[in-house]
Amino acid sequence: MMNLTTVAPKLAKPGVWGPVTATLDWCEVNHQFSPYIAEMANTFSNLFTVGIALAGLSNALKQNLPTRYAVGYLGVALVGVGSFFFHATLQFHAQLADELPMIYVGSMALWLLFDNKPGFGIASARTKFLVVAAVILDILFTWTYVINRNPIYHQVVFGSMVFSTALRIAYILRHTSAARRIPDHKKQKITYLFSSGALLFALGFLIWNLDNGFCYTLTQWKQKVGWPTGFFLEGHSWWHVFTGIGTYYMFSGIQYVTLCTKDDAKNYDVTFRHGLPHIVRAQGDRKYI
Repeated sequence: MMNLTTVAPKLAKPGVWGPVTATLDWCEVNHQFSPYIAEMANTFSNLFTVGIALAGLSNALKQNLPTRYAVGYLGVALVGVGSFFFHATLQFHAQLADELPMIYVGSMALWLLFDNKPGFGIASARTKFLVVAAVILDILFTWTYVINRNPIYHQVVFGSMVFSTALRIAYILRHTSAARRIPDHKKQKITYLFSSGALLFALGFLIWNLDNGFCYTLTQWKQKVGWPTGFFLEGHSWWHVFTGIGTYYMFSGIQYVTLCTKDDAKNYDVTFRHGLPHIVRAQGDRKYI
């Protein structure tokens, strides 16, 4: 990534955290506004991710959904918290607090989708095997990533997890016996939720790369318009916003398809409030099997 201390040295200032030890440094000028916050916009934009994850957690608890979904939302919130400290300090240990939870949440999503037999307990041999497999995957990735510190490696693994999640949902909806019990209109909702999230994710990734590719020009524009208006030109901050919404939509799709296959599709539906999907129980259904 381009380091703006070389693009615009008159803007960058020293910080209290010492030299940058992270393997990535973004287009936003370092320590421009505070010695304690390396990248102001990239740091505080993570509060959006944390907030939207807590909104999902609140709904999961209100609807008395299985604990695994609440844990999933907590994982997404943890990514936001880790990213907050990463962009605030640009230290490698804080980078790990951002990037490792992304892999852990990705592996949990795959566990949710492969553990598609009826019931939400963890006593079955299949569920235990999948839990162990996810934990081993997380440990192996953590070990190898800390050793090689290659951000491309992280991005490839995370991207592969997202792609595998999409393939698994498509397989469940088309080829499993449980899918035959899901009405077509609910399959369409599942597809809409996950595909919308994936498109938002892709849009955020595009903006992030435009931010990298046109960093010098964007920095000149920021100087011309001034701050706080210039914050709207911080492309990586928009990556946080769009991936926050995208993750929320994709996880809603994962919840919906697994609830419909592990329980009964008639017991669940999706409502939208403030532009966000919420999984709700049907009238009279307050428990899960």
